[in-house]
Amino acid sequence: MSKTFIHTALLSEAQALINSLKLKQDNSVQNLPKNSKLFKDEDEKYLLIVSGMGKENCINSLEYVYENYKISKAINIGIAGCSDSSVKIGTLFCTNRLLPNINFAPITTVDEPLEDDENLETLLVDMEAKYFLETSKKYCDNLFCFKVVSDYLEIEIPKKSFVIELIEKTKQSWKKYL
Repeated sequence: MSKTFIHTALLSEAQALINSLKLKQDNSVQNLPKNSKLFKDEDEKYLLIVSGMGKENCINSLEYVYENYKISKAINIGIAGCSDSSVKIGTLFCTNRLLPNINFAPITTVDEPLEDDENLETLLVDMEAKYFLETSKKYCDNLFCFKVVSDYLEIEIPKKSFVIELIEKTKQSWKKYL
């Protein structure tokens, strides 16, 4: 059976989905990439992986999923830094498609957190979107990359409770694409 696949880098980014889709962690999976956690729903309609941050974690976890499951749709949901402080914290963007009633902006993916926007040519910045899209395009055509503004290029990762709240508050806007 074909599944909707959801990728997040952080468990706090996944928490709203784990709760609303009633996902359970699958500890029986063999050869799951280091730092990854896999979650499924009872009907096995949804598959969610928390990869850990960065390029290597992201690519390894995505390839694992695509090589072991039939995926009809892939969604990345996470937080992103923003170079424009006039954009409110908590604003939702889709970075790869124009969707009704959802902001669109391109995103730059970096391997190290940015301290300033000196060399940044996009509004948003994160550490996984590029790798999610590049890897997923090899296996799946129906892709969505949703990002919620969490900060204005601060180096520290926001508190878990804050990230959970940000994703939860935007859920009504993106959940119809699941």
